Amino acid sequence: MTTATTRPGRGRRAQYMSVVAVSLAALGVQACGCIQIGRDEPTVTDDNPTYQVIRHAPGPQWASGKAFREQPGVDEHVRYLEWLREQGYLLMGGPYLDESGGMVVLKVPTVEDARRLADDDPAVRSGLLTVTVHPWLVPLSRMEPRAVASE
Repeated sequence: MTTATTRPGRGRRAQYMSVVAVSLAALGVQACGCIQIGRDEPTVTDDNPTYQVIRHAPGPQWASGKAFREQPGVDEHVRYLEWLREQGYLLMGGPYLDESGGMVVLKVPTVEDARRLADDDPAVRSGLLTVTVHPWLVPLSRMEPRAVASE
């Protein structure tokens, strides 16, 4: 096993990247390469792809005091996300455990594409959720979803 070394002044960045790797692992993604540390600016390459992140937050129609799964319209939201996964756009996603919203990572070319998909979500159209979309440079060599056992 090799360990990453950091240049002076890069300790926080390395710590941040470790947190990102652990977070992705918790979301069901394995890093199949190494975290690239020590470059001044990460660049988009086949080994350093960009993704689009959709951050969901409770919208004006969110029923205060109700858990995520109890919200009216959440079933349509989940079905929509399943459809995005079937189409090959959704890599991972789910609610935050503190009930403050959720996150989805999409593999689509542009923020505009992600925004269109986010705005088509029935929960966003109904006002149950609001969204922000962010491009995300992933400084991992590769990511592969963990194998899911057959049913």
